[in-house]
Amino acid sequence: MNFLKAEWRKLAIINYEINPEILEKYLPIGTELDFYQGKCYVSLVGFMFLNTKLLGLPIPFHRNFEEVNLRFYVKKKEGNEWKRGVVFIKEIVPKQALSFVANSIYKENYKTMPMKNTIDQNDKELLIKYSWKDKTWHSIEIKAENEPLKMEPHSEFEFITEHYYGFTKKENKTSEYEVCHPKWEYYLVKNHQLEIDFKAIYGNDFEYLNHQKPISVMLAEGSEIEVKTKKYLV
Repeated sequence: MNFLKAEWRKLAIINYEINPEILEKYLPIGTELDFYQGKCYVSLVGFMFLNTKLLGLPIPFHRNFEEVNLRFYVKKKEGNEWKRGVVFIKEIVPKQALSFVANSIYKENYKTMPMKNTIDQNDKELLIKYSWKDKTWHSIEIKAENEPLKMEPHSEFEFITEHYYGFTKKENKTSEYEVCHPKWEYYLVKNHQLEIDFKAIYGNDFEYLNHQKPISVMLAEGSEIEVKTKKYLV
C-alpha cells in the first residue's frame, strides 16, 4: 500500500566521511552500516517536496514545501537479498502538521522550523538554496551547470541515491518502509556554500562537521516518488 506520493526535486546533497563508531548508537536493530569504497558516509540533504498526496489525497496548504535532513546509509540482509536504506538523524520541515504526521506514523525525528528556498535557473546555470532557522538562519547553496546527466554505474552518486528503504530505530524496535523511484539524473556542481552550525542543529556527535570539508557535493534532479506503508521488523 502506498502511504505517500510526491515529487522530490532539486536534491542538494552534501556528503561527509564519518567515523563509524559515532553512528553505532543510531543503528536500528537488524541493520549494519553500508560503506562506499571503504568509507562511511553521512549526508546533509535539502530538497523540494512537491505535489504531495497522503493516502491518495492532497493536503490543503501542505502540498509543496522544503525539507532538510541529515542521514546515513545502512543495509539489511533478508534471505539472499541485501536491502539498502537510510537512517535519518533529523528531518526538518516548515509546517507543524508535517512533523506531527511523520513523528506519529513513521516515528521519525521530524522538527518544525521556518524554511525558505531559492531556485533560479537559466540555460546554463542552476542556483539552488535551502534555508532553515532555529535561533539563526542556516543554509545550503549550490551552483551547477544546467544540463542533466545520466547516473553512472557503481559511482558515488549511485551509492548515495540508490538506497530505497528507510529504517527507523525506536527504543528496541526497528521499522522499515520502501521508497520507490526511478534512477535520478544529476547536475555538475560548480561551487557550493554552507552556513550551518551542526552542533546546534544535530548535537555534539556531529559538531566535528563544523570543521570538516565535505567529501563530495551533489545536485540530483529527483523524480516522482512513492512511499509504501511501514512494517515492523523487530
